[in-house]
Amino acid sequence: MKIICISDTHIENGNKKLPAALTDALEGADLILHAGDITSMDVIGELKAYAPVEAVAGNMDGLEVAGKLPEKTIIQAGNFSIGLIHGGGSVRDLEERVVRKFRHDNVDCVVYGHSHRANIERREGVLLVNPGSPTDRVHATENSYAVITTNEELNAEIIKI
Repeated sequence: MKIICISDTHIENGNKKLPAALTDALEGADLILHAGDITSMDVIGELKAYAPVEAVAGNMDGLEVAGKLPEKTIIQAGNFSIGLIHGGGSVRDLEERVVRKFRHDNVDCVVYGHSHRANIERREGVLLVNPGSPTDRVHATENSYAVITTNEELNAEIIKI
């Protein structure tokens, strides 16, 4: 299974578009995960044209988005359980906090956002994946997204745009 992970698109009122490098990758996706700061449900509609979408609300999402999406969710992807959350708060201890949010849920992976900084690491046996942002470079030097593959193993890769 090929899962495209994005976060922090911050697209509203047509002020930005998803980059072509990302939309090209979405063509082959089995599932798309959006880790919040969507800012417009139109983005979810656009993503659904490519593959099923699971999304959570972020700290910058207004009522249009936050009223329709959960703060966190758990997705079953093959034999693996993936937690999806935005994060929020200080970026200093972000990874510790997102792991804590799923501590009792027995997840294999947590996909999160908020910092706009792409990151893949393991903490407490959990694979953490922050795809960065494909559209916004606040706190990051480049735009990016992540690809998670689930076969016999769970693997993740950051793709820089």
